[in-house]
Amino acid sequence: MALFSAQNVTKTYGLGENTVTVLKGISLAVEPGEMTGVIGASGSGKTTLLQILGTLDLPSGGEIFYRDQPLLAKSSKELAKFRNAAIGFIFQFHHLLPDFTALENVMIPGLIAGKSRLEMTDPARDLLEQVELGHRTHHKVLELSGGEQQRAALARALVMQPDLLFADEPTGNLDSRAGNLVFELLHNLCRKRKLSTIMVTHNTLLAERMDHCFTLRDGVLENNR
Repeated sequence: MALFSAQNVTKTYGLGENTVTVLKGISLAVEPGEMTGVIGASGSGKTTLLQILGTLDLPSGGEIFYRDQPLLAKSSKELAKFRNAAIGFIFQFHHLLPDFTALENVMIPGLIAGKSRLEMTDPARDLLEQVELGHRTHHKVLELSGGEQQRAALARALVMQPDLLFADEPTGNLDSRAGNLVFELLHNLCRKRKLSTIMVTHNTLLAERMDHCFTLRDGVLENNR
């Protein structure tokens, strides 16, 4: 049974003659612990696809399932609760809060879920150790390098122990050394935690290291392997 799947997902913008169809009947299934890469040219709709799969945006048609349960009939509040509990997100830009330390940023999803700082401190600290930031725990965001910021964002994405990780160009804003380190940590943590991952990237070499690799072209998802 697929942990997560999308069936015949479409996304259209505009009306009448100004209609633009970005996604054309996308279907995709992810098994527990699998890593899936999606590549494609700039403007091909990769980010739109990831936002829809993560329920940050709604499709024009189709359905999304988690453990065989349809998601799109849920209310906005229910979807927000689902995302916080079941999905981790990491983006090209880290979206960390600059006035907070690395540790405080990693704790935030748990605090949003109603957990106490005491409950979240040890899991956040442990994840920072796992992404090789144990020595930067109490540094504020602006004191971290770009690669360190992205590693803190990875720790934040995993702190609620999600089943799913959606990554949108997580190495795209980094130099090759920092980007490779972020990917290696992401790859190893996903394997260790049996975390199902969908990663959008321009980097074909990284995508080819995953269990499955797709190309999004002209609104259609092509299976490379």
